[in-house]
Amino acid sequence: MPEETLLAFDYGTKKIGIAIGNTLTRQARPMEIIHSEVRDVRFARIAALLAEWQPQRLVVGLALDAEGGEQESTARCRRFANQLHGRFGLPVVLVDERGSSLQAQALLGTHAADDAMAAAVILQRYLDALPGAD
Repeated sequence: MPEETLLAFDYGTKKIGIAIGNTLTRQARPMEIIHSEVRDVRFARIAALLAEWQPQRLVVGLALDAEGGEQESTARCRRFANQLHGRFGLPVVLVDERGSSLQAQALLGTHAADDAMAAAVILQRYLDALPGAD
């Protein structure tokens, strides 16, 4: 598998968590949280991150209900993924994000939500599922 840099997104209507990782180390780490509900502000920051890190692929957490079914926020995640692909022309992969916020809080040892850590959890799930992952 060729080495790829990946950016991952934990999408929300109020904020977006962002993480980075690559297929060589198969490690994800949290980067930042975009605290804006303004679409142009969000995409301007995302464009700056893409220019800086030059990822080959994007990963977006897909919000599903407890049984794995779709819900209202599922459509918003899909729309965001489609917007990323349409604006930046990069492949976008959707990854089940169920439980990522709880897992992020457990990793951080706090009950404060950390969307960037949740994005790292989502990206780590993607990396762990790649062929040849241990």
